[in-house]
Amino acid sequence: MPVGQMSRIILVMGVSGSGKSTVAKVLARKLNLQFFDADDYHPPSNIDKMSKGVPLNDNDRMPWLHKLNDMLKESSHKGVVLACSALKESYREILRSGIDLEILFLNPSKETLKKRMADRKGHFMPESLLNSQLTTLEIPMNSYEVISDMNAENIADGFLRA
Repeated sequence: MPVGQMSRIILVMGVSGSGKSTVAKVLARKLNLQFFDADDYHPPSNIDKMSKGVPLNDNDRMPWLHKLNDMLKESSHKGVVLACSALKESYREILRSGIDLEILFLNPSKETLKKRMADRKGHFMPESLLNSQLTTLEIPMNSYEVISDMNAENIADGFLRA
């Protein structure tokens, strides 16, 4: 692995159904980095809330975001790819605190998002929360944005070439 790749810290972000986990796993594999899915670190109260179709508020998210930042800092010497919605700039500020964070923003069409959410099984985030997420989303500046509905391999390759 090239030396410059070892300490990369990459956030793959977007609303639910955008393909964050899938693309982040591909990037982690291609770069031989750790992979974290932020959904795995939500406290049970957040998962319960979302499962009932209730959007999280900033107070719900703050401890979770700080925990994710701590994890990124602890893994920064090895490098890591994090899949996380990170919908607001203030959330991304918490995630990037004390580290150099690259951002890959996945922004497929609403129709694609709805189809993906309807097709997936066993996920706690219901399709009914998609509009809430799209309303909350603040488009990140200084990110690599993918608007098309390309497959994960092509998205990862495009990001790595950028």
